[in-house]
Amino acid sequence: MRALVLVALLAVTGCGADSGGADSGGAEAGGAVAGKVTVFAAASLTETFTRLGEDFEAAHPGVEVVFNFGGSSALAQQIAQGAPADVFASAAPANMTQVGDAGGISGEAVTFARNRLEIAVPRGNPAGITGLADFGDADAKIALCAEQVPCGAAAKRAFEAAGVTARPDTLEQDVKAVLTKVRLGEVDAALVYRTDVRAAGGEVVGIEFPEAERTVNDYPIAPLAKARNAAGARAFIDHVRSDRGRAVLAEAGFDAP
Repeated sequence: MRALVLVALLAVTGCGADSGGADSGGAEAGGAVAGKVTVFAAASLTETFTRLGEDFEAAHPGVEVVFNFGGSSALAQQIAQGAPADVFASAAPANMTQVGDAGGISGEAVTFARNRLEIAVPRGNPAGITGLADFGDADAKIALCAEQVPCGAAAKRAFEAAGVTARPDTLEQDVKAVLTKVRLGEVDAALVYRTDVRAAGGEVVGIEFPEAERTVNDYPIAPLAKARNAAGARAFIDHVRSDRGRAVLAEAGFDAP
């Protein structure tokens, strides 16, 4: 299994019209899934989908799952521009709707998980961050997702609910970039998904806050209309929604839909 780097993926987008060769796939004569399955997924799904991809490959020998993880808004834009993909898993319905409205989805998207934000601080919490009010402190170094990214839109809802005017020092294009700022100690605090805090282990500390109920995001998944491997796309989505998929997502901290 390989995770595609965003820039590398964009470099090959122009080759999307070629449906032959190793990039194609589908169902073999006996009904087994074959070929490569390309999945565009929100950055917050990196750990869980990587694990599920490995399980899927083990269950279907010879199948290769290729991931492109990134901000949901950027992924939706890439799909609209013709980037080759079989499956899209977004961190918010809005980005899925964007793809669907352009005719990019085959069938209907389904919600497979939910997630919410948590305050993330470096180990030891050197700045003494306690809640959302600290995000309005001009002296605090703050990282947030940009508003067009689902985690940024969720953060906006949280600040509005708390009556806080956030003063971010940096706005990032996906939640993993925000988390990296915290892990490196470049900021005092950030808002990321609680699943990202858990995935970081002891490198960051998570702080819950009451307004987190306003930050819950639904995660939809759908096969794409121009999928080269439609059978593989459907099979992978079924795997994500299976008992095994739900167990992996729950272990990572996702809520059930």
